[in-house]
Amino acid sequence: MSLPPVPANKAPYTKPALTIPQQIARLQGEGMAIADQALAQHCLQHISYYRLSAYWLFFEHPKGHAGPRFKPGTTFEEVLALYEFDRTLRLLVLDAVERIEVAFRGSWAYVLAHKGSGHGYLDWQLYTEPQKYSENVGALNREVSRSKDTFIKHYWFKYAGPPQPPVWMASELMSFGLLSRWYALLKDRADRQAVSAPFTLDEKIFVPMVQHISTVRNICAHHSRLWNRKLKATLKLPKSNPSELANALNRTANDKLYNTLAFLKYLLDQCDPTNSWGQRLITHMGTLAAGRETAMGFPADWKDYKLWGGTK
Repeated sequence: MSLPPVPANKAPYTKPALTIPQQIARLQGEGMAIADQALAQHCLQHISYYRLSAYWLFFEHPKGHAGPRFKPGTTFEEVLALYEFDRTLRLLVLDAVERIEVAFRGSWAYVLAHKGSGHGYLDWQLYTEPQKYSENVGALNREVSRSKDTFIKHYWFKYAGPPQPPVWMASELMSFGLLSRWYALLKDRADRQAVSAPFTLDEKIFVPMVQHISTVRNICAHHSRLWNRKLKATLKLPKSNPSELANALNRTANDKLYNTLAFLKYLLDQCDPTNSWGQRLITHMGTLAAGRETAMGFPADWKDYKLWGGTK
């Protein structure tokens, strides 16, 4: 793959690599207090300067500020605490997504399995755009060909075809992102609604929600910063039903993480009513320094809503 040409008005990248002592000296010179140099050296070695920079960005003055880079009182320990908060937050999100994803895979496979046969999902007439359908089949074929799973080896050994496995096997092989594309491409609203029914959400809400959660899952899986990230794939918010979810949403910050977490809580309650995930999230949010939850889109009264155990 050839790289795009460098625009004429841009300079080449010439920043030098810094040793860890030089990294520490730079941070201190820009206004960050580092009380424990040994801890800083350890973290810069095992986490890296660049990864941690995503967290100290929160403590920087806006661009154009005259003076030190960091706001008064910024410490390395505070940056590290924010990094650790985000790491645990990602694990909490992945825990919820895993259970929701498994339930979604099962629902999609069950609905499509009753389209004539286990291979009925391959009928192109079920889908809206032939080109995208063809791309989805190609992506599925690639995932099947890479699979080392015993059930696929058994399928190839015992059966003459089709080359694609039945839907209940295909649902286990597809990435979450690919599965969301197969689902979104379904032509018949009744089919999309049947898949979303176990989650008690209208398909108009459920389809973009699945695609959104796939994006968030990938952020977590790649260990990227999540806590105050601006999310491009925004959710479609229900107006009134289900009321427990609709009432708890922040409609002025739909590109922030709070609404994602609210959806995860609601969906998890549908597929695992005995879960304690919401309380674990509340406990974890209590470890975040006061006032920083607004950077995640949390309303001030979020814990008062029924979704989170309140009465509103």
